[in-house]
Amino acid sequence: MSPPALDNATLVAALRGVTFPGYSRDIVSFGLVQGIEIQGDRVLVALKYTPGDPERGVALEGAVRAALLSLPGVSAVEVRFAPPAAATRPAAAGSIEIAGVRSLIAVASGKGGVGKSTVAVNLAVALARTGSPTGLLDSDIYGPSVPLMMGIRSQPEVRGHRLQPLVNHGVPTMSIGYLLEGDDAPVIWRGPMVMKALTQFLRDVDWGTLDYLVIDLPPGTGDAQLTLVQAVPLAGAVIVTTPQDVALIDARKAVAMFRKTEVPILGIVENMSGFVCPSCSHREAIFSEGGGRREAERAGVPFLGEIPLEPKVRVGGDAGIPIVVADPASPVSQAFLRIAGLIREAT
Repeated sequence: MSPPALDNATLVAALRGVTFPGYSRDIVSFGLVQGIEIQGDRVLVALKYTPGDPERGVALEGAVRAALLSLPGVSAVEVRFAPPAAATRPAAAGSIEIAGVRSLIAVASGKGGVGKSTVAVNLAVALARTGSPTGLLDSDIYGPSVPLMMGIRSQPEVRGHRLQPLVNHGVPTMSIGYLLEGDDAPVIWRGPMVMKALTQFLRDVDWGTLDYLVIDLPPGTGDAQLTLVQAVPLAGAVIVTTPQDVALIDARKAVAMFRKTEVPILGIVENMSGFVCPSCSHREAIFSEGGGRREAERAGVPFLGEIPLEPKVRVGGDAGIPIVVADPASPVSQAFLRIAGLIREAT
């Protein structure tokens, strides 16, 4: 009796059993499977992944081959690695190219209060600490928080008509907060002035040579967000949410905005995911749980991970020492480092 004819559904089901090396998540839900081609008893699999680590690439290729060769009717498997779409997205007409910066990553949220800036700051530091030179642009004109969270109180110098970023924890940064007279000085600007300031930050800051520039977007999906999305060729966007429904509704809007503007969505991060009592180790889901993962599955985008609710994060943010620096071995820091690793793999 001849084996059943091969079909994509059977092959995809087999690939769901292949986990990405070092993680518990499968390559299908990660969005790494770019395409499958059936040529008789031969299968060609294209993966949206460029191995930075040769051993990881070999392990991934071997796992894909083993999973598909176990199916009846498959006698040969070819695995091809292709650059992720995020890394090859062309710049839009009239967009601003930032010299020396390889990839721009937007960190966004549909609403305020979900810890977006905390994620942006710690993600930038985590990327830098894993060997990728990374900068951080605070694009929230009305509520800049990067100066406090990064522990920077100075004003930037101007050299050759270009602003020089201020550096702390190994990350060059820029924020409107560095240019204000004091921490309590309000920015009372109308939309056009905000747009002009954002454009200047993109054109007139000397970022040097960076693998990544993390852009901390303002919360929501308004003019400022659209200006930035359309002004620069983003490599991708990270959406930050908390688990409860009121945050997920707005995260959904952020996903829709990036899709309409053709910006790749690198994934969703669930912040404040659960509190573990330091005395008894009891875990309490204060803001519910699992909402970020469910929303990622519903939207068909990667789920990057959960960030536990940890008082040290707030303490470090107020003191200007991000948790990734203050306590690199903590579960929160390890979560940020894992997310940084996933972003490096995807871009």
